[in-house]
Amino acid sequence: MADDLFKDACSVVAVSPSSRQRARAIAAEIGCTLHAADSPERGELLLMVEGDDLWLQRREGSTSAPVRVDFASPKLLHRRRAGHNELLGRAVGVKAGRCPQVFDATAGLGRDAYVLADLGCQVQLVERSPVLVLLLRRGIETAAISQVAAVREAAGRMSVRLADSCCLSASPGSVIYLDPMFADRRSRAAVKKDLDALQVLHRECSDDASALFAWALAQPAGRVVVKRPLKGASLAGCKPSHTLRGKAIRFDVYVRSGGVCTAAN
Repeated sequence: MADDLFKDACSVVAVSPSSRQRARAIAAEIGCTLHAADSPERGELLLMVEGDDLWLQRREGSTSAPVRVDFASPKLLHRRRAGHNELLGRAVGVKAGRCPQVFDATAGLGRDAYVLADLGCQVQLVERSPVLVLLLRRGIETAAISQVAAVREAAGRMSVRLADSCCLSASPGSVIYLDPMFADRRSRAAVKKDLDALQVLHRECSDDASALFAWALAQPAGRVVVKRPLKGASLAGCKPSHTLRGKAIRFDVYVRSGGVCTAAN
């Protein structure tokens, strides 16, 4: 049964008559309403179903860019080849012969989780939205049969759970990864469309970042890593143990000390 916070934000739409049966089953699975493509009662966000393909689209019209979970996309493959994974890997503590277990508490569209899995980490993706969980699981299933061996291997290191991370416990010594939504991402159109979709699905719990951060610091994790805008304030005003900076974003790292992860003095 879907979380009531999310069921009214999204409608399921069958793109073609041949996809209607599958769309009906998906709507029942995630607790959303099945609507015709031209229905005025559709939700603000649409989950489009066409054969085996699934994607999110804003209600404003079919010209809005689709949002998919595709771990074998050219964009992610380019990111892998270009070495853009290095900063994130360093933040969670990937080293030669060491790939920590990662608890991704804000899975979203799963792209950073995939990067970490590609680097060799076992990654548990936790997400509150049933719609996103459906897309993530479908993305992993598709990646598992990719023609690219590295994509298949990374998919084998990823698992998805529908839950509120604050109701779970991270494994001792693992790394908790947090990627709260932040407004700076609106400066790029390609990122803006993804953020818009996530904000619609998480509108009722978009202010949970501080509570999630407090939960993370109280876990028996080896470290907590938080993605932040390059010039943004530290989450909850807590100074990190150290920070790794990229061109547009940074990773604030909080290391384990005295039994729990803590901020620097």
